[in-house]
Amino acid sequence: MFVGEIVRNKGVGVIAVTPDRTMVEALQLFRDRNIGFVIVSDGTGECLGTLSERDCCNALAEFGPEAALMPIADVMNRSVATCSTEDLLPFVMAIMTQRRTRHVLVMDGDSAIGVVSIGDVVKHRLDEALRTEQYLQDYICGTNYR
Repeated sequence: MFVGEIVRNKGVGVIAVTPDRTMVEALQLFRDRNIGFVIVSDGTGECLGTLSERDCCNALAEFGPEAALMPIADVMNRSVATCSTEDLLPFVMAIMTQRRTRHVLVMDGDSAIGVVSIGDVVKHRLDEALRTEQYLQDYICGTNYR
């Protein structure tokens, strides 16, 4: 499966924050939107980095309670894991494994158009396994042939 299909199924779009917002503001956004990842962007739409729940945990571990009021620019990840809509899912899985990340930013040229999360990967693989199981049951039982 191509990444573009996953993005189309879940909906195109990314949530962005500016680097001057505080980490606690980002965490409130995570809670309110039920997400765990945002891109950090300046006013022109350029992606400067990303912020994940893991980045917030690491900042708290390193800086203590003061991290909550630090600007996102000081705690964000500047090494962004990306893929394109034309990449296959196993390629994205390899990126997640190698980079030890749960989110990969989907790019269309220079524009971020979506995010593939580990949850998206698991959902796709589960759906695929259930379809295969049904096909095998149909084959064994001789049902649902056309």
